[in-house]
Amino acid sequence: MTRHVKTRKPVKSRSNPLVAAGITYIDYKDTDLLRRFISDRGKIRSRRVTHVTAQQQRQLAAAIKNAREMALLPHSGKRD
Repeated sequence: MTRHVKTRKPVKSRSNPLVAAGITYIDYKDTDLLRRFISDRGKIRSRRVTHVTAQQQRQLAAAIKNAREMALLPHSGKRD
């Protein structure tokens, strides 16, 4: 008996948005940048969605949490 092997579609790599913008330091006071990595519900978006490196994801998470603590970003999403 022969096995049928499923072939996967080639993965299209997307560029890192932080590298493309030339951003080397993620600052908690830069709310415009941080809002791009937060969902409409106020959750931090995953690496799979944002295409950042693991180190950048940790820096983003820390910066978002600091900005929330300083009341620069909301803890939850937009309210109707």
